[in-house]
Amino acid sequence: MTRTYLRYVALGDSQTEGMNDGDDTGGYRGWADRLAEQLAAADPRVRYANLAVRGRTAHQVRAEQLPVALDLRPDLATVMIGMNDLLRPRFHATSVARHHEHIFEALTGQGAHVVTFRFPDPGLLVPAARWLTRRTHELNARVREAADRHGATVVDLFAHPVCTDPRLWSADRLHLNALGHSVLAAAVAHALDLPGSDVAWSNPLDPLERPTSWRRAGTELRWATGFVGPWLVRRAFGRSSSDGRTAKRPVLTPVGPRPERDHVS
Repeated sequence: MTRTYLRYVALGDSQTEGMNDGDDTGGYRGWADRLAEQLAAADPRVRYANLAVRGRTAHQVRAEQLPVALDLRPDLATVMIGMNDLLRPRFHATSVARHHEHIFEALTGQGAHVVTFRFPDPGLLVPAARWLTRRTHELNARVREAADRHGATVVDLFAHPVCTDPRLWSADRLHLNALGHSVLAAAVAHALDLPGSDVAWSNPLDPLERPTSWRRAGTELRWATGFVGPWLVRRAFGRSSSDGRTAKRPVLTPVGPRPERDHVS
């Protein structure tokens, strides 16, 4: 029998905030909003809060978002964290997974059903990021172990090739596009066995035409200059994309039309 969820709280970083499924001017939607809409379609009593803020690390989510989430007493919580940690020079999978485990333990201890994720392999999406593959393996393994200890549901994005199909990702290759957010919402809905959900989200898209070597090289160069360069500059000056940002939906409210702006700066 499918469990009913009436109080959904999403914790995380830019992916859960919904970046690139919309924009800063018109507002972001994202997979968590899409999931909330599906929950509300089944039961209009659903209330939803999204505490995610771009750029946040696992430690920051534990310190800043978890206390708020506990006060909201969700019966469903999604936790997607760790990608910003993976990108940092001093990464330690065990340390990051401890933050996951603390969050899982606290939320499940209040009776919430927790959903978390195994990340897809960045090296399959970005050739220059193959050095992240081993880190991703290590973090995924430890998150799975922590989730199993606390009865959390794991959505395994690593296991499905569609999750590294470039057509699901924005030009920066760090954030999903609208199609990608839609697929991710469907994956979570299927993991929760929500009405109308099925395994179709994991089906591969039609084959892509293989680009020439010159075209691939040009794509990599544009990506490096357009996205990696600015990111390195921000890091060098101690700036973050999260500076001045707060949660777009900090309290539980009915799921309805999206506000004109999905964040407060």
